[in-house]
Amino acid sequence: MKQKYNKQIANAVKSFWETKKKQGNVLAGKQLDSFLDMLANVAVDAGVPRECIYLKNNHIPGYYRATKDWDFLIVSPKGNLISAIELKSQVGSYGNNLNNRVEESLGSAEDFWTAFREKAFVCNQSPWLGYLMVVGKDEGSTHIVKVNEPHFHVDSEFIDSTYLDRYRILCQRLVLEHKYNAVALITTTGCDNYESIAENISIDTFINSFIGYLLGLTDEFK
Repeated sequence: MKQKYNKQIANAVKSFWETKKKQGNVLAGKQLDSFLDMLANVAVDAGVPRECIYLKNNHIPGYYRATKDWDFLIVSPKGNLISAIELKSQVGSYGNNLNNRVEESLGSAEDFWTAFREKAFVCNQSPWLGYLMVVGKDEGSTHIVKVNEPHFHVDSEFIDSTYLDRYRILCQRLVLEHKYNAVALITTTGCDNYESIAENISIDTFINSFIGYLLGLTDEFK
């Protein structure tokens, strides 16, 4: 099933770089729109009506904040929240932005699940929460990063690690600690190249998890 979307994933990576080139160094905007379109196609193939998929104005209530605008939402005709997905990218300035990505991903997940517990939005069952991250694979992201240990020793997994290693550790632990149902880490060197660096956080695993969840909810969309 995953091979069906290989071309769409490749096209999304190409669109990411082409849009980024047009935007220069501006990271916000439409660079990940093709990934949103790909995820929408996956959902439609799994039986979700197109009108139940929302790619903009996706504010839902939070717990620690009033609302959070997710990149991708599925809401059933009955008004139940089915899925929310956040998409992020990082090319360059890895040292300045990795910690921000850690805090954002953790904060969004904690806010979401606490709001779910407090019944801030309507659900028949636990929604599927996803996080998709595109990171450049280049000299800046693949060199060993020094750790600072002035008072205590850091986790040994971070020793002699690159920024890509640290993104991998983040994504794997987000899944391990059940912060997200699935996380995808896509690394890319340019328009015609992308790869996954660990199977449990690959785009294929992400899509298969997403499809499996949606196929179990066909009654929500009747």
